[in-house]
Amino acid sequence: MVLRFIGTTSDDGDCPTLYDIEETGEILVQGERETDPEHLAQLRDVKESETFVRVPRSLLTRYAPTSDTPELQPFASISHLFQDFKHTAWRLETRRGYASDRKNPKWPLFLAGEDIGSAPDNSWRENVRAQTAQGKRFERVRVVDEPLTQGQEFLLASAPSNITAGEDIRNLTRAQARELRLPDHDFWLFDSKIVARFAFDDDDTTLGVYVTEDPAEVLAACQARDAAWHFAVRTEEFARRVRSTV
Repeated sequence: MVLRFIGTTSDDGDCPTLYDIEETGEILVQGERETDPEHLAQLRDVKESETFVRVPRSLLTRYAPTSDTPELQPFASISHLFQDFKHTAWRLETRRGYASDRKNPKWPLFLAGEDIGSAPDNSWRENVRAQTAQGKRFERVRVVDEPLTQGQEFLLASAPSNITAGEDIRNLTRAQARELRLPDHDFWLFDSKIVARFAFDDDDTTLGVYVTEDPAEVLAACQARDAAWHFAVRTEEFARRVRSTV
């Protein structure tokens, strides 16, 4: 079962930390093992398989979910949010590749070495133009490897058309993302209020999204956004850096 990082109050990357076990709806708590004999003697109904850890109250008050695990929904169920949001639509991209990109008509052109940076508007870019014309913001941070994977190279090569339409796309190395303790899952954050977290299969195909307004989930997403946005590099500058190392 895959663990999903929720949040931590640790500054040095150790513990305490909360994780979500989505398959079971349970929360995994990482902390220092309880060893005080007086405390252990007062515990009730302890199974032989159970153990106990200490975590600060602030970890639970900040990150513990306050609602049930949301159900997986088709991505199409949130399509209205890309028009209805009021201020910002912010995306974190963490994967090394996406099945949707490999099915894109530009993929074989990219493999052939052709320039895919310019493209006519499609429905996505038309909407970006319409929303940004109203003063709204579309922003992304892409977590990338060193060196870039083929899928990440494709996204970097095709980014100019989306940027021209009005998106602000930035890049952050995976090493930096780990230092910042960013989540290892993709999500959209709308108006610092609604989180749509992606689910993928092993072939990088989108299975759907978990949509929530749970305050703990929204807080974690906002903190990830603020940290990532501060250190991420604009695509134009990042592309120049990549070219200079090739």
